[in-house]
Amino acid sequence: MTPLDLTVIALYMAATLGVGLWFARRSAKSTTADDYFLGARDLPAGAVMLSIVATETSALTVISVPGIAAKGDWTFLQLAFGYLIGRIGVAIWLLPGYFSGRQQTAYQRLEARFGPATRRMLSSVFLVTRFLADGVRIFAGALPLAVVTGWDVATSIVVMGLVTLLYTLFGGLKAVVWADALQLVVYVAGGMAALVIALDLAGGLGPVLERAGAAGKLVVFDGRFSLDVPYAFVAALVGGAMLSAASHGTDHIIVQRLLATRSLRAAQVALVGSGVLVIAQFALFLAVGTALWAAGQADESVAGDRVFVNFIVQALPAGLAGLVIAGILAAAMSTISSSISALASALSTDIIAPWRGLDPARPEDAAALLRIGKICSLLWGLLLIVGALGFHGLASGRDTPVVVLALSIASVTYGALLGAYLLAGFGPRIQGRHVIVGAAVAMSTMLLVVFAARLATLPGLDGLAPLGRLSWPWYVPLGTGLTVAVAWVASRLSAPRTPPA
Repeated sequence: MTPLDLTVIALYMAATLGVGLWFARRSAKSTTADDYFLGARDLPAGAVMLSIVATETSALTVISVPGIAAKGDWTFLQLAFGYLIGRIGVAIWLLPGYFSGRQQTAYQRLEARFGPATRRMLSSVFLVTRFLADGVRIFAGALPLAVVTGWDVATSIVVMGLVTLLYTLFGGLKAVVWADALQLVVYVAGGMAALVIALDLAGGLGPVLERAGAAGKLVVFDGRFSLDVPYAFVAALVGGAMLSAASHGTDHIIVQRLLATRSLRAAQVALVGSGVLVIAQFALFLAVGTALWAAGQADESVAGDRVFVNFIVQALPAGLAGLVIAGILAAAMSTISSSISALASALSTDIIAPWRGLDPARPEDAAALLRIGKICSLLWGLLLIVGALGFHGLASGRDTPVVVLALSIASVTYGALLGAYLLAGFGPRIQGRHVIVGAAVAMSTMLLVVFAARLATLPGLDGLAPLGRLSWPWYVPLGTGLTVAVAWVASRLSAPRTPPA
C-alpha cells in the first residue's frame, strides 16, 4: 500500500467523519428522543433507501460476496430475489400499521395487541440478535483496515469503532442516514472500478464469460429442492423472502429508518427500492468475484473473505486501491452507526422508559429520555466494539464467509420475531403469554439447530447430525413456523382471557 493510498484513506475517513459531524451540529437542537432517534420524521425516501442498503450489506457484501463467486458460482443471487419478495410483502401488510400512530420502535406495535410483556421480550430479542450479528459485521469491516495499515485486527476494530461512535453519539439518526448514503455511493463506485480492472487482467469480458461459463461458474438458478444446500432455489427464495420480511419488517435497525420518512408512501418506496438496489449490488460484487477467478486471483489456499481484499492491495493502482479500501471502511462504519442508533433507541424506549414510567409525550420526560438515549448510544458503541473483538477470536482460522456467519446468527431469532407479527392477525384467542411461549420454544430449538453439527460429535448425540446439515436459509421459515404452531397450541390448551386493551 503506497503513501498515496494511505493519504486517500485518511482523507476519506476525515471527510466521512466531517459529514457526520456536520449533521451532528445541525441535530444539536434536538430536544426529544423522537428527534434524535427518528430524525424528526422528515428524512427523504431516497436517502433512507440508500441507508437501508448500506446498513444491511455494507462491508460484508464487499468482502464476502466476491469470494463466494470466486470459489463457487452465482446461486447466492437467488437470495436477493427472495429479499425483494419479502420487502414487497412488508410494504403491503406491515408498514401501514407502523404509520397508524406515533410509534418510535418496531415493538410498540405489538404492545397494543399482546401487552407490554410481549413488547419487552421481543425488544430484548432484537437487542441480542442485533448485537451478535453486527459484532460479526464490524469484525468483517476491520479486516481490510488491518491488511492496509499493518495493524492487527483488534486494533483496527477499536479505531474504526471509536471514530464511528463519535458522530453517531452527537448526531443521531440524521447523521447516520446521510453518512450511510455517501458511503454506499463510494464503495459501489469502488466496486465498479475494481470490476473493470479485474476484467482487463483476465483478458476482457468475452474471455471471462467463456471460461466462467465452461466451468459452471455463471449458474444463477439451482432448481433442486434441498434442505442442506444453502442456495438451492426453493431454500434461497423462501428463506430469503422470510429473512427479508423479518429483518425489514420486525428488526428495528431497518424499521427505525422507515419510521423516519415523511409518509407511508415514502417508506414503501424506500423499502422496495432498496430490494432492487440489493439485487444490482449483489450482481456487481459477484461479477467482481468471477472476474478475479478468471484473472487467477482466487488461489485455493486463500480464504474466501480475503480474495477481494488481497486483490485490492496487490493489483489495484495507487490511489484507486486506497479509495476502494476507504469505501469498505466507510461501509463498515455505516453498520456500526446504524446499530448504535437502533440498539439505543430500542433499549431506552422499549425497556428503560416503561420501567421508569417515562412518557415521551410529556416535555420533561421527553428531555429525560433524550439524555438516556445518548447514554445508551455510548454504552452500545462500546459493547459492539467488544463483541467484534470476540468474533475476531472465534472466527480465527475458519473459512466460513463472514456474511454467512452474520446471517446465520440473525436467522436464529428472526423467525420468532416474524412469527409474533403473524400471530397478531390470528384473532383474540392468541394472547401475549402464548406468543412468549412460542417465541421461547422457537429460539431454543433454533439454537439447538445451529449447534447441532458440533453437538453431534459428542458421545450419544449423533442423532443430531441431520439437524446440523440444515442449511441456514431454512432457519427463519423453521423458526417462524415453530413460533406460530407452539403459540396456537398453547392458546388451545389454556383458558381464554380478556385480551389487553
